[in-house]
Amino acid sequence: MVMEKLGSSLKDVLRKIANASHVDQKLVKEIVRDIQRALLQADVNVKLALELTKSIENRALTEKPKTGMSVKQHVIKIVHDELVSLLGEKRELGLKKQVIMMVGLYGQGKTTSAGKLARHFKRRGQKVGMVAADVHRPAAYDQLSQIGEVIDVPVFGIAGEKSAPKIAKAGLEHFAGYDVIILDTSGRHSLEKDLINEIKALSKVADPTEKIMIVDAAMGQQAGPQAKAFHDAVGVTGVFITKLDGSAKGGGALSAVSETEAPVLFIGTGEHIEDLEPFDSNRFISRMLGMGDIQTLIEKAEEVVDEEKAEQTMRKIISGKFTLIEMRDQMEMLTNMGPLKKLMSMVPGMPAALSDEELEDMQEKLRKFKIIMSSMTHEELMDPKMIKSSRVRRIAKGSGVDNSDVRALLNHYNLSRRQMKGIMGNRKLRKQLQKQMKDGGAGLGM
Repeated sequence: MVMEKLGSSLKDVLRKIANASHVDQKLVKEIVRDIQRALLQADVNVKLALELTKSIENRALTEKPKTGMSVKQHVIKIVHDELVSLLGEKRELGLKKQVIMMVGLYGQGKTTSAGKLARHFKRRGQKVGMVAADVHRPAAYDQLSQIGEVIDVPVFGIAGEKSAPKIAKAGLEHFAGYDVIILDTSGRHSLEKDLINEIKALSKVADPTEKIMIVDAAMGQQAGPQAKAFHDAVGVTGVFITKLDGSAKGGGALSAVSETEAPVLFIGTGEHIEDLEPFDSNRFISRMLGMGDIQTLIEKAEEVVDEEKAEQTMRKIISGKFTLIEMRDQMEMLTNMGPLKKLMSMVPGMPAALSDEELEDMQEKLRKFKIIMSSMTHEELMDPKMIKSSRVRRIAKGSGVDNSDVRALLNHYNLSRRQMKGIMGNRKLRKQLQKQMKDGGAGLGM
């Protein structure tokens, strides 16, 4: 999970509030110190951390809870709201015709981020093209082309050309009529004059709708001055913070950038091309505090789940048919959405309910179960009752697991089948599901 250590410390604070017999000045001062310590360890600026915790303390001691809200709930809400305000207002990049220019220093992840952004728009029905305008880094064009092949997005470049504005101009003409054009540009080791001049020249030619600066989360508080310098020089319209999952300084980067006039638009949450999230401070903090993020979970499901296949699976289950094929389809839908640890962080209450070891064990079981089912015949998947000792041994040998692993899968299937039978035995629920199917809802998108 993104910024796991900070999230763990803040969740401890919320548990301390929830488990307290009552809320008094002593408890408030204690949790304020805990929050200060957690923020400073995450590289949040000292001044910002002190201002935020002072505000939490003043509000917790002077504000009265709203009608129907307990004092504990009120204090927890104050902590949540103040942390959201620290990270700034949400700003979205809409689905419209636009030219996006990526800017930043060397080694920040510009080219990979261009690919992630291209995939983001393509998955939302936009026609996307990428332009390789980095003329200084060797193999930059090749790298962007490889990313383009993976995500099925065309890339324009001119091998050997040393004029970035010339490439940009030709690229815009090449992709005329496309919804989104993304320009990958050169970086430098620092914000040098020639970099600023090149970006200004590119900007004049491309007239970009957005100038997005790429910042590595490991820069911590230094991300703030860098974002401000780029913003002052070339009018940055937003920031994309990369590698947020692997940096202890992510809090410093987020809070520092939020102080500039360039809002955080996206965060990179992993090394894979799909590890990208539009930044929403409210959702981000809710997930970090263990309050879940159901909206992002739904969006993730809608992005990766095959609606037609999900509907077919749901129709079979409603009709009383639940074989290993339906169970396998459900497992594939779940694993396609990403690591269980990341998914569970979006479900309210789940991060605290399951340990990292339990989540890893679940992930490993899902992986092993899918391998075992791939060694079964179609008849065995359709009728698991036929799988006796000799078949268990054959399946175990074919999938490289122990006999006990095959039996564990069959036990899991029998338990799931009983649960499905119980759910479908509820006539009211079954009618509701059938109605939703008629209205066009299916699977995880219902």
